[in-house]
Amino acid sequence: MNSPYLAQELWAQLWEIYRQRVNYARVYEAMIQAAGGIVANDHIAFRSLRLDVERPTGAVNLGITYLENIVEWLGYKVVGEYKFGDRHLYARHYRHPAQDELDLPKLFISELIVEQLPTSIVSMIQNTVQSGSFFDLLALQQSSLASEKDYQGIAQTLLPAFKRPWSPPKRTVVEAVNEVSQYGAWVLLHGYSVNHFTAYINRQHTPIYPDIESTAQALASEGVPMKDRFEGGQASGLQQTATHAVIEPVEVLDEQGNLDQMAWSYAYYELAQRYFVEDSTGKKNLFEGFIAPQAKNLFEMTKSPN
Repeated sequence: MNSPYLAQELWAQLWEIYRQRVNYARVYEAMIQAAGGIVANDHIAFRSLRLDVERPTGAVNLGITYLENIVEWLGYKVVGEYKFGDRHLYARHYRHPAQDELDLPKLFISELIVEQLPTSIVSMIQNTVQSGSFFDLLALQQSSLASEKDYQGIAQTLLPAFKRPWSPPKRTVVEAVNEVSQYGAWVLLHGYSVNHFTAYINRQHTPIYPDIESTAQALASEGVPMKDRFEGGQASGLQQTATHAVIEPVEVLDEQGNLDQMAWSYAYYELAQRYFVEDSTGKKNLFEGFIAPQAKNLFEMTKSPN
């Protein structure tokens, strides 16, 4: 497909789902629009599990590759990678050639390296995801829909790829995995749902909120719980902060295998401001990447409320 317009439509549909779940994003949206500014998105983040699940048609990789196949079909290209050894995490970020032309967001897709966790935890995760019904991109590519320019219809067909594809996990499994990796527990509960969207401060274009500090302060004044510090700054080329994650009732199975609910974190809304940095030739360019230590601290925004 390789269409920037399909990407644009898909992210718009995912944004609508996300903003309904994350009320802090709606507060930001209303605040910026009331100030005559623009709501633009710097990047979207997704999480995944690096492990294979066997199916009759072959192994399905549930890590970055699972979503990478889709975003590359949309025209995105890998432009950076990041390692978080102490968290057993790895990430890549992607850029679309039409980013500037169509205001397309960057993508940040990470994965938990499951095999590095204790054996008992690995087994719990594997047993949970075995029930998955996984998105078949090849079937979509071979369908008549893919040859049309019905971007709204194709985007709707892609939406199931951005959900949890396996059955609700056991409560005891979520709690055990959370002790080792809060990231892993989050993915078992939410799958490939959007982890966060990111307000792009550079594109707000309103003198009322000229920078990330004034924007974060205004959100706090609106009653939005904010991260207690900023990550990075002008010298690094990227400054970030975030709201707290919203807490939702999530479906789990009790000890008898019956459907139950428990409160758990879902997503936060991030703010990002980018700055010009000087390269080795002395030329100044807008910093377009990410910084591993900053990203690592933001991963913690989805810690369990328990």
